[in-house]
Amino acid sequence: MSHPVPTTPAELASFIDHTLLKPEATDADVVALVEEGARLGVFSVCVSPTFVPLAVARAAGRLKVATVCGFPSGKHVSSVKAAEAARSIADGADEVDMVIDVGAAKAADFEAVEADIAAVRTAVPGDRLLKVIIESSALDDDEIVAVCRAAEAAGADYVKTSTGFHPTGGATVHTVTLMADTVNGRLGVKASGGIRTLADALAAIEAGATRLGMSGAASVLAAMAGDTPTAPTSDY
Repeated sequence: MSHPVPTTPAELASFIDHTLLKPEATDADVVALVEEGARLGVFSVCVSPTFVPLAVARAAGRLKVATVCGFPSGKHVSSVKAAEAARSIADGADEVDMVIDVGAAKAADFEAVEADIAAVRTAVPGDRLLKVIIESSALDDDEIVAVCRAAEAAGADYVKTSTGFHPTGGATVHTVTLMADTVNGRLGVKASGGIRTLADALAAIEAGATRLGMSGAASVLAAMAGDTPTAPTSDY
């Protein structure tokens, strides 16, 4: 399910979750991220759970604040994921991006995958978004389809390709297309991991992505504006 491709930097910025999930990130880095995100006009910033209160305070309503849950492995007890999500919501997060138990998906235990997502959904109220990171590069096509269906059945708002930390890679046009076709507009699709260039970003949107996770938003938006971009510092 493809979408109109943005033609201006402002249109493209509205798709972007400007992301900083490096374990070595500092308060100063998060402040800089929020200020840059506000200047660029991105949809949100995505930060680690410990930084949610700071990001919310600095954002001051100028942009949304997203965070992660069960990150990056997904190998957390469901009740722990739910507690982590609940804390982030209490701290003011607008969106939570949770990681599934990828091993359960590989074992074809999609009931367990659905139950895990549903547990986190109970902690994320309906006025806040829940995105489900499926780590698509570690799954085959049938597994991707099944996990997307489990996410929808559990009440998720989005399916998301990748953490950006898995060694097998991140988003691909094929995967985004498959995910978008599976949810068919009923859920959003977030492409993340390895989106480093303007061409990457536009291709993902054309394939059906309704949100993009990237750390190099400034360079991509500069490229769209025709300016000389600076290289992004990381993939996530």
